[in-house]
Parts: sequence; C-alpha cells; structure tokens
Amino acid sequence: MTGRPDIRRYPGFAAMAALCLAILYVPLAVVIAYSFNDSTSLTNWGGVSLRWYADLFTGVEAPRFRAAAWNSITIATLAATASTIIAAAAAVAMVRGGRFRGKGATFALINLPLMVPEIVTAVATLIFFSTIGLMTGYLTILIAHITFCIPFAYLPIAARLEGIEETFEQAARDLYATRAQAFRLILLPLMMPGVISGFLLAFIISLDDFIITNFVKGAGMETLPTAIFGSVKQGIKPNILALSTVMLTVSILFVTLSYFVNRLGQRSRA
Repeated sequence: MTGRPDIRRYPGFAAMAALCLAILYVPLAVVIAYSFNDSTSLTNWGGVSLRWYADLFTGVEAPRFRAAAWNSITIATLAATASTIIAAAAAVAMVRGGRFRGKGATFALINLPLMVPEIVTAVATLIFFSTIGLMTGYLTILIAHITFCIPFAYLPIAARLEGIEETFEQAARDLYATRAQAFRLILLPLMMPGVISGFLLAFIISLDDFIITNFVKGAGMETLPTAIFGSVKQGIKPNILALSTVMLTVSILFVTLSYFVNRLGQRSRA
C-alpha cells in the first residue's frame, strides 16, 4: 500500500512555486528596499537613508498621516474588541449549543462576509447607511468594520472551542459551579488563545481595509489605507513607500503573533 504522493517531486513544481513566490513577494521587497533610498527618485538609488521614515513624522504630510493613523488604530481596536466579543458568543452558541433549527444557516450567515466580494459588501453597506439616514464618517466605518471582522474572529475561537472537551465544564458543574462560573473560571481561560488570536486577526483586517472604508468614510475622514491611496493619486513618493513598509511590518507582526498564540494554545491542550 503506497502513501500519499509527494507533490514536490512532480515535474515543474519547484519552478512554479518559485514563480508564484516571486510574483507575490518581489514587489514587496522592492517597496521595502526603496523606502530606504536617500534619493527623491524612485528609479535612482542614492544610498541607504532613513530620511523618508523621518519624513512621516516631520514632513509636510505628517499631520495628515498622524490623524489617519489615529483613526485607523482606534477604529481597529474598537472593531476588533466588539467583533471578538460577538464572535466568542456566537462560537459558544454554535459549538456548545447542541443541535438547533437553523444551525447550518446561522453558520453560513456568520461566514457570509468571507464569501461575498468586498466591493459588493461596500456598496451594500453604503446603500444601507444612506437608507437609514446615517451620515458617513467615523461611526459608519466602525460599524462596517465590526461587521466584516466577525468571521475572522469567529474562526480561530470556534476552532479552539471544538478542541476543548466538555468534560471540563461538566466537572465544574458537578462541583456545584453555576453555568456562569463554569464559563468564567473554566471555559474562558481554556479558549483564551483562540480569543486572542481572533482579536489579532480582526485588528489587522480592520487596520488594512481599504475598499469598504473608502465607500463609507465620508468627506474629510481618512484612515491610513485611504490616506495612502489619496497620496498615490498625486504620484508615488518615497514617503509612501516608507509608510507602506511600516504597515506591512505591523501586519506581519500581528499575523505572526496570532500564529504563535494558536500554537501555544494547541501545545497547552496537548
């Protein structure tokens, strides 16, 4: 009986993998490299310098970037917190709630934002806010971000819950703990790695979102992605490369942290 075939041995696999990696990461490497370029030109290398990173804090566009960064960070924090709380409640109901009518439809509804094209979600969200007469701005961005961040927070929390045996809660109930005490003292600490991972994913998804934010932000309201887009329309400048590199670094940091939190949770469960 033969085992599973090793796809790495297939003819052309290495070349195809190298091509895909190059298409994905070479442009990012170019952006990172030229963010340290001392020259104002994007084509001529003038030596290694941090002048464009300093320009983010002291340059002409620094006040705009600071305001956009504050909006992005506060919205991402609030959206990640709210979506994680909602996702945790939904995960407990779905995983620990047993069978109930409409469970499959509920699961599909929770994950619907992952399947619907983002441009469709953006248009539908804008139409909804316009219909109810809600002025676009900070609040509309926050509501939209909470909505589409829920499935990103839900998936790691639900995955963590599915790996926790119900016997822990049953033992707590046998020792006269109430349902609330069993959840607060037993289940919540066990599912905390999934909760933290879900929060980190929701935060970085909110921080990096452009399409939905651009539709519902309103005039005079900027986040970092929309501020970058507005600057790029006037021409790509080296300070934009520096800002993009900072955002890329933050994204990589949060995704990596989420991965290790999940791994830590798996090891503790084992």
